[in-house]
Amino acid sequence: MKKGIILYQSKYGATEKYARWLQEETGFDIIKTKDADISSLLEYDAIILGGGVYASGIAGLSFLKRNITKLNDKKIAVFCVGASPYDENAIDQIRKLHFKDQLSAIPLYYCRGAWYEEKMTFPDRTLCRILQKSVAKQDPDTYEPWQKALMCAVGQSCDWTDRAYLTDLLAYVKSA
Repeated sequence: MKKGIILYQSKYGATEKYARWLQEETGFDIIKTKDADISSLLEYDAIILGGGVYASGIAGLSFLKRNITKLNDKKIAVFCVGASPYDENAIDQIRKLHFKDQLSAIPLYYCRGAWYEEKMTFPDRTLCRILQKSVAKQDPDTYEPWQKALMCAVGQSCDWTDRAYLTDLLAYVKSA
């Protein structure tokens, strides 16, 4: 396997958990995206970036977007982590929004994360409660997968992290 690094941005711990599992499986170096320096990344053959999904954006992806021209000879993959179950349409939407031009060939993987209201910042918890109240006004039969997950998680702690979500990403990274 080539020399690689895992960059991650984790707000509540699930993305960091996946990043550490990836490190165990690959032996790659690991660093928080905010501490990454583009010049030090040039020595790596493979780069994996992971971040939580917030409002259809991926935390830390802006680092990759800013530096992609310097990394075009690297094997790059991105994984995102969210509280919702996997939904092909939602992932396609994220791809269409964020993986354009030079990022279009980069594979995107999804890992289900966790939901810990007690760990959320006040603004995050407030926004989630507002969203939950809005969704609650809809007919439950019309909920999208993320709405079902949101409504099921109200007032509880849930951890859906599972190493199995990394299977396809690991196969990609380990391929020559």
